[in-house]
Amino acid sequence: MSNSIEGKVVVITGASSGMGEAAARHLSAVGAAVVLGARRIERLRALVEEITAAGGKALAVETDVTDRGQVQRLVDAAVERYGRIDVLINNAGIMPLSPLERLKVDEWDRMIDVNLKGVLYGIAAALPHMKEQKSGHIINLSSVAGHKLFGGSAVYSATKFGVRALSEGLRQEVKAYNIRTTIISPGAVKTELLDHISETDIQKANQDYVGQVGVPADSFARIVAFAVSQPEELDINEILFRPTSQEL
Repeated sequence: MSNSIEGKVVVITGASSGMGEAAARHLSAVGAAVVLGARRIERLRALVEEITAAGGKALAVETDVTDRGQVQRLVDAAVERYGRIDVLINNAGIMPLSPLERLKVDEWDRMIDVNLKGVLYGIAAALPHMKEQKSGHIINLSSVAGHKLFGGSAVYSATKFGVRALSEGLRQEVKAYNIRTTIISPGAVKTELLDHISETDIQKANQDYVGQVGVPADSFARIVAFAVSQPEELDINEILFRPTSQEL
């Protein structure tokens, strides 16, 4: 696996914690150069220091994925530093679950901005470079909630169903440019995602459940490495993974 990942330039959004942070560590350990975007720049810088101290290559760029210009700057920084972009992981996401009747409209807007528009901005930034290279790999994060709904997930699920639709449309359109696409839909993973839930009853129910069945974030990192490590002629289009004990 390391031979096929070694030397690749990988851009990761939402890289300051959770699954993005785990993917950065794992991919750099097997030889990728990682370019990390998130709002919490101090956490990114600490991660870059850790990776470079271990002999890896890493760059931190403060990035809010709701700002198209900042996402463009992230991707352009990767190309400027390393000469290309081989993989984009649109990982940034938020999950403030709530029943629709509670009318958390500001949270709905934020989910659409981060989970949907953030993915689109990543695609818009990376696609021209990948078309010119005639190669590349775009990995978009959906969720089990992008396949089925559960209590309080209506808007979150809508954004994650939307990511799957966008990704399938992208897959169909980029064949001429030798670009691969992968949707990854995680189940219960122990990250900071539940911290975004403002409704205390919904948050507690989800924290209790994920605390019981959730898998660590490096599970996602291994899934990403699997998809990226495949030979160029093989396009892994969708992966849904859950903890073995997860029923939902």
